[in-house]
Amino acid sequence: MNLFGVLQVSGSALRAERLRAEVVTSNMANAETTRTPEGGPFKRRMVVFASQPVAGSQGGAAAPGVAVRQIVTDNAAPIRRFDPTHPDADAQGYVSYPDINPIMEMVDLMGAVRAYDMNASAVQATKSMIQESLNILQP
Repeated sequence: MNLFGVLQVSGSALRAERLRAEVVTSNMANAETTRTPEGGPFKRRMVVFASQPVAGSQGGAAAPGVAVRQIVTDNAAPIRRFDPTHPDADAQGYVSYPDINPIMEMVDLMGAVRAYDMNASAVQATKSMIQESLNILQP
């Protein structure tokens, strides 16, 4: 794979990890959302990655990059809490909250940020190698 192929692979990973971080922060922001336009509490979403061919390899073969295959909704049962004064309480006084664990979401967010940082470092290193190659070729 040539250096420009490395940039394309890292760029695809940067896009995928950015979306993963956005989905996780949306989960965290909606951890207490009891009513959505679809009805019921917010449902946690997760990003599913897949391998995607990226042009730029030697010999014309495509290198594996990262793509977001889909964003899936967690169908876990909501957590029910007794709060008869809440406007979304049912007849028994229970409110359905999303089954979102803030600790797990933070761990997922940290993983996305670290993966993003590593790919950004790979882009910088590749950029430096390209620049050094150009400097060597100058007369």
